[in-house]
Amino acid sequence: MTPTRQRLVQFLFTAAMIAGGAAAFLIITANKPELKRTQPAPPVPMVRVMTVEATDLAIPIGGEGTVQPLREIDLVPQVSGKIVEISPALVDGGRFSKGDLLLRIESEDYELAVTLADARVKDAESNLVFTEEEAAAAVEEWRLLERKDDPPPLVAKIPQLAAARARLAAEKADLKKARLNLARTEVRAPFNGRVSSESVGLGQYVSTGQTLATIFSTNAAEIVVPLEDSALFWFHVPGFTPGDGPGAPVRITARIAGRDLTWAGRVVRAEGKMDPRTRLINVVVRVDNPYQRKPPLAAGLFVTVDIEGQRLTDAVAIPSAALRENRTVWVVGDDGVLSFRSVDVARVMPNQAIIKGGLLSGERVVTSPLRSVTDGMKVRVSAGGRPS
Repeated sequence: MTPTRQRLVQFLFTAAMIAGGAAAFLIITANKPELKRTQPAPPVPMVRVMTVEATDLAIPIGGEGTVQPLREIDLVPQVSGKIVEISPALVDGGRFSKGDLLLRIESEDYELAVTLADARVKDAESNLVFTEEEAAAAVEEWRLLERKDDPPPLVAKIPQLAAARARLAAEKADLKKARLNLARTEVRAPFNGRVSSESVGLGQYVSTGQTLATIFSTNAAEIVVPLEDSALFWFHVPGFTPGDGPGAPVRITARIAGRDLTWAGRVVRAEGKMDPRTRLINVVVRVDNPYQRKPPLAAGLFVTVDIEGQRLTDAVAIPSAALRENRTVWVVGDDGVLSFRSVDVARVMPNQAIIKGGLLSGERVVTSPLRSVTDGMKVRVSAGGRPS
């Protein structure tokens, strides 16, 4: 085969292959099924829920405050002199009982004053007896003169008797004062308490009215708790809110000596006026015998206060995050449909909301957030959405 003929055969073979491929492509394209456009199904969001339980609930009112002694006074002497005795309890933090001797002032000068005052009383008594005898003798002489009228006051020595009686009364008063000053050389505790601070030493000369120590009573302690005006609707404050009887019970919690402890107390009053800066009302809680156990509810301790408010029937507690705008909650039905539900809110706290109407036991409330939510949308419940 000549070269020209050979090139012609190759050309024809190549052209036939190209034509066959084109024919096959046209046949496949003609038989290809037409693709239809479809809208993908929207994703169903997943939520966490809690199953609510309606029950009787006491509205909790929380606050904080600092423990203060019910009574705190400065210990001052009523007489002056040198300190000759000091109780071992008269130190910072010392403990004492009512009537205990705290310190003694040198009493010799005051004992002498009592002796002198007693002598003056006896002299005044003697003078009064002598004047009474003189007056009786003068009246008798007047009658011996056969006078029918009463003797004049000067004859009867009435002014002298009055002066003698007044002198005796004054001397007795001086004696009483001298004895009182002698008793005051012993400074005793006016109540059960502890020493807050002291500044006195043995042999020190003290003056009347000089502060020697600061002491406070341990019979009771008080805690001033600032609260919003609306919070007082839920519990009784004697003398401030309507009603009679004792104030609301209180639970006090504090951490001291490395442990969390609780004490029972009661609301006793509110302070006289609202704080003009914070617009809060200071409610006073009292705890009896704060030093009865160890460690004690010590003065100056910062504590958490939980006041027991009114009790609501068929109320529901939910996380505050589950309460949405306009006082609504999201409820998920058995069919997985989320619906908006308006509820009657009793009180909202930082971590909890109390619902007094609008929810029934067994209903599921959404507790997790959603970026986009509509009433009636479908949702999936997370496996972790167990009842709380």
